[in-house]
Amino acid sequence: MKLTDYSVLIIDDVPSVREYLRQTLMLLGITHVSEASNGSLGISSYTKQHQDVVFLDIELPDCDGKSLLRQLKEINPNANVVIMTAHSTVENVQQSILAGACGFIAKPFSAKKIESVLVKCQKKSLTA
Repeated sequence: MKLTDYSVLIIDDVPSVREYLRQTLMLLGITHVSEASNGSLGISSYTKQHQDVVFLDIELPDCDGKSLLRQLKEINPNANVVIMTAHSTVENVQQSILAGACGFIAKPFSAKKIESVLVKCQKKSLTA
């Protein structure tokens, strides 16, 4: 599957982060983008649509991003989840990767980093 065919779900409580990420994805040719401002809306959207990639904030107002990652992986063990955080500690990275995240990006992030992590998810999907 080409990156431009991907559907993406952004789960982040900060509107400006969601908008920046949406615009960046559009510049990369990805037009199927859904957004959720908290974990419960994110799970609801993913349950209905099973988007190809989920960009997930590690800190949400209604839940912990790490527990949400586990829930997404229970729904779909092959889910491509990219953790986003402003607190990129080694522990956060390790825990996220061990829990099944296909990528980890620190805020603020660049368009180049988003493209790089999407390519990584794409390669993972091809081998799954």
